[in-house]
Amino acid sequence: MSAAGTRVFVARLAGTMVFDPIGDQVGRVRDVVVLVRPKGAARAVGLVVEVPGRRRIFLPMTRVTAIDPGQVISTGLLNMRRFEQRAAETLVVGELLDRTVELADGTGSVLIEDVAIERQRNGDWLATKLFVRRHRVGGGLLRRRGETLLVGADEVTGLARSTDGQGAALLLAQYADLKPADLADVLHDLSTERRIEVAVALDNERLADVLEELPEDDQVEILQGLDLTRAADVLETMQPDDAADLLGELPDAEQAELLGLMEPEEARDVRRLLAYEDNTAGGLMTTEPVILGPETSIAAALAHVRRQDLNPALASIVFVARPPLETPTGRFIGVVHLQRMLREPPHQPIGAIVDTDLEPVTADAPLLSVTRELATYNLLALPVVDAERRLLGAVSVDDVLDHLLPEDWREADDETTGAVRG
Repeated sequence: MSAAGTRVFVARLAGTMVFDPIGDQVGRVRDVVVLVRPKGAARAVGLVVEVPGRRRIFLPMTRVTAIDPGQVISTGLLNMRRFEQRAAETLVVGELLDRTVELADGTGSVLIEDVAIERQRNGDWLATKLFVRRHRVGGGLLRRRGETLLVGADEVTGLARSTDGQGAALLLAQYADLKPADLADVLHDLSTERRIEVAVALDNERLADVLEELPEDDQVEILQGLDLTRAADVLETMQPDDAADLLGELPDAEQAELLGLMEPEEARDVRRLLAYEDNTAGGLMTTEPVILGPETSIAAALAHVRRQDLNPALASIVFVARPPLETPTGRFIGVVHLQRMLREPPHQPIGAIVDTDLEPVTADAPLLSVTRELATYNLLALPVVDAERRLLGAVSVDDVLDHLLPEDWREADDETTGAVRG
């Protein structure tokens, strides 16, 4: 058991593995929950632990038997219900790091870079120390980082929740290795104000990826929290179908304003998608699958599907068409499957191995028909054409699943077991 006087810095604790008493891995620490009091040190009441399935649960400090370098040991009883932050609770990584507070001696403001929690004789864990940095001083070539200090929690003011702006660099550094879906879970668990602060600090590409993984209400909230120019830039970076879905949730006037700020080519694709009904092939499709001419070599086609920004479903199929090769294309010819390309000589043109038997769907095909086609032929993506058989786009299986699952599927728990959080 962790002895009284044990001091743990939270920024270092984040990412630490959590084990049960017999040594089985339970999850990984993502944050520490504290109660900030008007007087006295903030009390740590529990850990936010990420368990398999990307769910974040609450592990009370009363069920933490030891915090050692590289590991946290817990009792065997856990509540697997998704963590929901209460009004009086503060997340150290999510809300205290990067916060500006004032030194009580009046010598200026400092930025919190880490928080130390310490076990007391009565078993409580209190936030006793803050590792802080004075704000940068000087300007131009003389500008330098401020000095760092280790101060007592009672030597600063401003730890309580504030409506003032807060940076997010340290929080994002903690989660730099997370996949977009995992970072989306982190943002979803934050307060509205903090969620927008963190979103603003992300670069456009990272934010676009994260937005695509968030529930619609979170997407709208974040987009409306950005300035209009930045919001338009992020929409341009998103997949056209995801951008269209998000814009479709906005009032018509706001939607038109953002489309007007986007690059004309990007806006054109999104406008086309907005014209289709939601639960049709046109409303589901992306306008940017891999489209190549029949003379393209297999080697060149494989290079195209290696693109990092391409999701696995769209990387499984190359769509072959006559020029122009941007949607709506020239006449659609057929598809070439990734597995087939891997079995043929690299110099061979893809036109020699094209599958012309796969029947595309039209843009007005209902969701049920699209689902049936994908399931019948074991496909990950399906071509969508117009009356002249020009390729308009492709529906991928992940987009179909998004529409088949309940609207709140990203937030729903698979099951709830264990003790109730007290």
